[in-house]
Amino acid sequence: MVATLLKLRFRVLGNQLARSPWQLVGFIFGALYGLGVLAGVLIGLFFLGSADLATAGLVITGVGSLVTLGWVLGPLFVFGVDTTLDPSRLLVFPMPLGRMMVALALAGVTGIPGIITSVAALGTLITWAHWPIAIIAAIVCIPLAVFTAVVASRAMASLASGLGGKRRFREASGILVFIPLMLAGPIIAGVATGFALNLDTVTVVVRVLGWTPIGAAWAVPADVAGGDWLAAGAKFVIALATLALLWALWRWSLAESLTSPHQSSAAAVEPGKLGLFGRVPTGPAGAIFARSLTYWLRDPRYLRQLIVVPLVPVLIWFYARDGDVLSALGFTAPFVAFLFGIALYADISYDGTAFGTEVATGAPGRADRIGRVLAASVIAVPLTLVAAIVPFALSGEWTRFPGVLGMSLGLLLTSYGVCAVTSARIVVPVPASGDSAFKRVPGTTLLQGLSVFAVWGVALLLASPSIVVGLIGFFTESAMLNWIALAAGLVLGAVLLFVGISVGGRMLDRTGPVLLSRLKAMKNA
Repeated sequence: MVATLLKLRFRVLGNQLARSPWQLVGFIFGALYGLGVLAGVLIGLFFLGSADLATAGLVITGVGSLVTLGWVLGPLFVFGVDTTLDPSRLLVFPMPLGRMMVALALAGVTGIPGIITSVAALGTLITWAHWPIAIIAAIVCIPLAVFTAVVASRAMASLASGLGGKRRFREASGILVFIPLMLAGPIIAGVATGFALNLDTVTVVVRVLGWTPIGAAWAVPADVAGGDWLAAGAKFVIALATLALLWALWRWSLAESLTSPHQSSAAAVEPGKLGLFGRVPTGPAGAIFARSLTYWLRDPRYLRQLIVVPLVPVLIWFYARDGDVLSALGFTAPFVAFLFGIALYADISYDGTAFGTEVATGAPGRADRIGRVLAASVIAVPLTLVAAIVPFALSGEWTRFPGVLGMSLGLLLTSYGVCAVTSARIVVPVPASGDSAFKRVPGTTLLQGLSVFAVWGVALLLASPSIVVGLIGFFTESAMLNWIALAAGLVLGAVLLFVGISVGGRMLDRTGPVLLSRLKAMKNA
């Protein structure tokens, strides 16, 4: 049964890649990147063998601990969890939970990250070849370390995505989980400063990690080679206990998520009340505006984008705390606008098959573009204005305010214009409404990243006149240049937004059915 599931995993993956050429390209680039990293690791392990035992043990234990930690945090914060074999889809088959877990664990090991981790772990044998007795311990501990990383990843993802089947929990975790990711730089820098990191401190930290669940399995071969059998035995017991506890935790959380159906949290609505739909002008643009604004106010996938607003000034303050903080905070609004501008690039993707209502009713593409831009602007423009006004209200440097406002609004409007065109041709796999934010389809991480950076790059290029003038006016404190930047940002941004809506609307009239078919294919994948 496990072998059948693994064959099914690769067949599903192959069908997904065959259906989407761009997804295949992303998968290939991801594989090539992984091979490059793996080659560097193996070369490093080869040369590490010429070092002394203490150095080799510290390096392998430290890096191995980081790899295990990456398996736990990486899928949650960055890459998502591979759902080619989604446990909820396997529920209908007569399969014991234990066999399902074995199949899911092996699926994790046979993915690109799992293969790279396994080969790199086996590569430590190159280093331990200089201490033959360590090879015996490594042969036992390498599978233990790899499976600990994979099972820990699955257990944490299962806990985060389906604890108790509560939709509110999944939604809240999907929002809050991005806060430590955004603040990762300050957190790491603060820890490094607070503990005065140096070589001696790192050595102590790595030795401590060797006694923790994430590093015990990696540290055993070095202790065996050094003749410290008591420490090696104790760490081996810690590693075994860690895997057993993680397996039990994963089993419990998976059973809970499969036996407790995902609950919706819909509020009761009185008959006759249409919400925002009853407060906007009738017509296609008004209906799309009301629906999109409802998403912005209630859908956690959209609300996650609002977290960046209070975090941007925090990040700017941290990196500029040794200089002129108030002047640096003046750039809060351009950064907020820069991040908000990308919001519409996957708007149709978030609609999912609900986009079919537009196609079925024949809503004009121009109306779709106008409705979505208006809904996003209702949220983004006021927040951008607040982010632009507050720093100058604190510093009193109002001479610079028009230039910053021009850069911000120009960048926001230009980005919306670019997204109005790109989103009429591009749909990407995204979590469905109510799903875990950590789901991922293989081959899409690179594709989504390239899409985001491409839109940002085009928007920056088109908005560069107002940005350049605004920056010159900001640093020279020229009132004339700042007002020119404001005018340039508003005029150029408005023109580009109008062009984007017109071009994107005509494009959507032609591509609407094609986009809908892609969305249906993604849903059924």
